[in-house]
Amino acid sequence: MKMILAITVLALSAYQLLTDTFVMPYYMFIVGAFMLVTGIVELQKDRKGGFLGCVVVSLFLFFVSIQGSWKI
Repeated sequence: MKMILAITVLALSAYQLLTDTFVMPYYMFIVGAFMLVTGIVELQKDRKGGFLGCVVVSLFLFFVSIQGSWKI
């Protein structure tokens, strides 16, 4: 799952760079999903601090992506 999300982030970044279109809210949403999956992996490894940090960053990215999509 992490690999699929990472490839999607790279593809969106390349698409935005090459076509000069604005896909930042979608990019931020996928990065938030990536951070959430990373947090779940950290929780499975019994790293509570890494889990908490990833979840906080993930929630912030979801909030930013929703706010950014309303302004378009």
